[in-house]
Amino acid sequence: MSSSTRPLVMIAAFAGSLAIGLLLVLWLSGGFRGVAAPAAVGGPFQLTDQSGQQVTEQSLKGKPSLVFFGFTHCPDICPTALFEMSEVLRALGTDADKLNTVFVSVDPERDTAPIMKDYLSSFDPHLKGLTGTPEQVAKVITGYRVYAKKVPTKDGDYTMDHTALIYLMDKDGKFVAPFNLKRKPEEAATDLKRYL
Repeated sequence: MSSSTRPLVMIAAFAGSLAIGLLLVLWLSGGFRGVAAPAAVGGPFQLTDQSGQQVTEQSLKGKPSLVFFGFTHCPDICPTALFEMSEVLRALGTDADKLNTVFVSVDPERDTAPIMKDYLSSFDPHLKGLTGTPEQVAKVITGYRVYAKKVPTKDGDYTMDHTALIYLMDKDGKFVAPFNLKRKPEEAATDLKRYL
């Protein structure tokens, strides 16, 4: 690239990013009437918790929910997220009873209710582990727009690649935003109290 075209490329890149930013602001402020909103997150599901009880989206209504998708054989991301959720629940104190905290398995072949129960015994007792048949799990994964894919390993076993977001849902089961756990538990707890 010649030295005379480099400034033009930089100006074009800046103008492009400015245009995208303005379009985003217009859309968020309602400036685009008639433009479709992003697809909904959540929806109907029927799963089983670690105690063998049936849980649906209706079971979660009435309280806000933190929903995390993962699997019990996960080496790092899942136990870290569940530990961080446990710390936020501890920081909430008695207010933790006003919140649903849900760990949904993306690996129903291995994550049975008894395995989920054993796995979650290391974390806060408020955490509810949900699993089901592959079809039931596929439905909730699709509803929450989660990426989950089985990845074979060299030893003939497999692991799971998956979305690592914490979904904050309101009392009506509507998606609010991804919830940030990468801060002091007390800060996250204060943020959550706005939805309780």
